[in-house]
Order: sequence, then C-alpha cells, then structure tokens
Amino acid sequence: MASSHLRLGVNIDHVATIRNARGGRHPDPVRAALVAIEAGADGITAHLREDRRHISDDDIARLKAGIVKPLNLEMAATDEMIGIAVRTRPHAACLVPERRAERTTEGGLDVAGQHNEFAPRIAALREAGIRVSLFIAADPRQIQAAVLVKAPVIEIHTGAWCHALIDGDTSAAQVEWQRIRAGAKLAASLGLEVHAGHGLDYASAETISTLPEIIELNIGHFLVGEAVFTGLAHTIREMRAAMERGRAKLSA
Repeated sequence: MASSHLRLGVNIDHVATIRNARGGRHPDPVRAALVAIEAGADGITAHLREDRRHISDDDIARLKAGIVKPLNLEMAATDEMIGIAVRTRPHAACLVPERRAERTTEGGLDVAGQHNEFAPRIAALREAGIRVSLFIAADPRQIQAAVLVKAPVIEIHTGAWCHALIDGDTSAAQVEWQRIRAGAKLAASLGLEVHAGHGLDYASAETISTLPEIIELNIGHFLVGEAVFTGLAHTIREMRAAMERGRAKLSA
C-alpha cells in the first residue's frame, strides 16, 4: 500500500518527562500536542508505560478529550493496558515491548514467538474499534506473524539503522537500510499498513520517506530535543519539510 501523503505522528512523551522531573503540570504534554497539530502533525502518539515514568493516565484522558487529530496510544500488551485502551478508545494502539530497566524501547516485539498471547489482545482492541499496530523489526518472520494475529498495521523499528548512521558505521547502516526496504515491501505485499519510527532525525526521516510503502512516521525524542533550541512548532515544520523532500523523490 503506497500513499503520496506521508503522515507524521508526533510523540509527546518527553514533554511529560521534563514535567515529571520537577512535578506539577508544566510543561503540559496536552499543550505540546496542540502546538504540534497546529504546526502540521497528523496525529499524536503517547506511550503509557506500566511504571508511568512520563505520560500519565490523566494525560491520556486529557489528550483524548482535547485534541482533534488521532491519538495513538503506545503500550505494552498487558491486561491492564488493553483495559485502559478499551475504556479510552484512542484512534490507534501500538503494542510495543517494554522492560522496566530500559531507557527507551530497545527492540521489536516477538510476535512470532508469542502468537497465543497477542492474538486475543489484538482481537479485543479491534472489537473496540481501535486500529492496532505492532512495533516490530523488519524481519520477515515477524511481519508474517503480524498477518497471522490479524494486526492491520506494523511499525518498523528503525532504531538500529538510525544508531548506525549516527555512529558513522556505513556498513551496518546499509545492512539495516536494506532490511527496512525489504521489510516494508513484504509487509505491503501482504496487505499490511506500514509505519516506521524510533531514532529518526531530519536526515533519516527524509531518507525513509522515499519508501512508498511507508505511510506514517512516528517521531518524538528528536523533535522534543530540538525544540529546546528552536521551538516545537519550528521543529515539526522542519520535519514535515524533510519528509516532503523525501516523498518528492518518488516522482522525480
């Protein structure tokens, strides 16, 4: 499935990280979401972690009530999180692996190895009218497993590729890029909607935007970090411009 318009989902988790460092309500992730939408975001992503290290339950409720664009709830595939999603009814739920000790999501889900755990949880979300996405590596086995558990969307974990680019490891970056390209093509050929995210900056977002199978990028940490220097609205407009430059290469 290809689309000329590439959607940008802005993850506002780390606005909440800054708030929680001191407590109180400032800076407010809901305000950040409204700024992001005004600047060109197509949707808002927020990860409600089991330990509530950044986004809180109240944040999710206020986001659902306060924004006009789709809310994508990132979460672990646990009974608690499935229950919250079914009650909250976000537009989408992206299931991600989660460990208490990790600083950020470190890899993709093992859908192939945990079919019996994922299938009923995905079914519950779909019955609630929630678009389900699985955060996985660009691995044919995991992509095929996503089809088997009836997830309509996958999000390809781009972290290894982005880290190799930052480290200047061109060989590793090329290997990861080829995996992403092949994975996106395979997923689209199997009827899956393909998203991508993790570690993307302006340059890598422009590059990955050249893949016609990918129709949504979810980006957060880089945007919030850059916003310290140039402001959130500016960083989102710059990201949209980078994505559009990449997309324009499809018709060049």
